[in-house]
Amino acid sequence: MFYAYVLLSDKDNKLYVGYTKNLKLRFEQHCDGEVKSTKYRRPLNLIYYEACLLEGDARKREKYFKTYYGHIFLKKRLKSYFTGRDKVNK
Repeated sequence: MFYAYVLLSDKDNKLYVGYTKNLKLRFEQHCDGEVKSTKYRRPLNLIYYEACLLEGDARKREKYFKTYYGHIFLKKRLKSYFTGRDKVNK
């Protein structure tokens, strides 16, 4: 399985989108500061993921989540999660 995932930074309240084969390990790497792009944005919360059978499908979902329409999709999909939180920036 391959996973497209979304993290939310408690520090800057912004989303990070990625894909991986091992979701648990990758999330631990983010939390431990081993990922350059999220190292200074910790703590992070895994707020959404999708499982895909093919790596190419997970990559496509990651790319989609990074688009304007992907952000709209995530906000609608996670509306109940964001209720009561500060506005999430792109």
